[in-house]
Amino acid sequence: MELPKVAVIGCGNWGKNLVRNFANQGALAVVCDADTEKLDRLSKEYSGIRVTDSFESVLSDKLVSAVVVATPSDTHFELAKKSLLHGKHVYVEKPLARDVKHAEELDALATERNLILMVGHLLLYHPAVNCLKDLISQGELGDVLFVRSDRMNFNMSRAHWSVLWDLAPHDLSMMSYLLDCDAPEVTRVGGWDTQQDSLVDVAYLDVAFPHGDKVTPGQVRNSWIDPQKIVRLTVNGTLKTAVLNDTQASDKLQLHSLTPSGRMVVEYPYYPDVEPLHLECEHFLQCVVTGERPRTDANNGYHVVRVLSDVEKRLSARPKINAGQVLSK
Repeated sequence: MELPKVAVIGCGNWGKNLVRNFANQGALAVVCDADTEKLDRLSKEYSGIRVTDSFESVLSDKLVSAVVVATPSDTHFELAKKSLLHGKHVYVEKPLARDVKHAEELDALATERNLILMVGHLLLYHPAVNCLKDLISQGELGDVLFVRSDRMNFNMSRAHWSVLWDLAPHDLSMMSYLLDCDAPEVTRVGGWDTQQDSLVDVAYLDVAFPHGDKVTPGQVRNSWIDPQKIVRLTVNGTLKTAVLNDTQASDKLQLHSLTPSGRMVVEYPYYPDVEPLHLECEHFLQCVVTGERPRTDANNGYHVVRVLSDVEKRLSARPKINAGQVLSK
């Protein structure tokens, strides 16, 4: 198939990975960023691509049929909307937007103009995650009793959003996908601003995942102040417990079970060793060519934005407790 030509907007820490993957697949035409030094480096690294610091020039470029937005999340809505209005298919890094109404507007605009709108919920393309999804649907774990996702790291490069907007989209989209849940609901929220800079940097969410006639409880735990990186999903079933540890180089997915004698058995299911981002970029290009709806479509992105917007309101309504504050009994 003839690949569509893509422009990547933003080539920072994550955007440069998108540049690499679309270039490797022969679809990259233009890279746009305000940082001209980054553009100079990329133009030398990838021969044949054009670079520009003008987003408007990308929009007016008739050779570009798709735009990939990898900029700070508070700019996603504006850039995606302008791209759709100019007839471009759009891939937006997570989250789709920072406001529920904006997410709805983007979905309506893409539908009205028959354009692809895809959200960068990377873990739905992770081979180990898809292996685990198959194992759950086949009953390998038994009935799922509880699911928990821990995503923690040390990050002092703070912007203007909380740790939840930064990390929780991965957890919520992945857990909903595994459990075939379209509309997760948060039942309890906790969050702390340990640096007293008005940004929540440690948080947890208790979440209910309705699917069919069942509701599976779960929890998301995020942190920007952990010096040891943790990226771990635990799914407890009546027969086996699955642990997906994405910080490991190999055997990321393990199944734990007890024999009748009480001995712990660990299994290592097979999954293809393919970079998830490669698969995600490939899927976007395929959707642009065929017109099929992306796995991580606007509806998938909408529910993550809806949950996080609700959580943000709950956290802002809570009384603030500063680090080191002494509470009277």
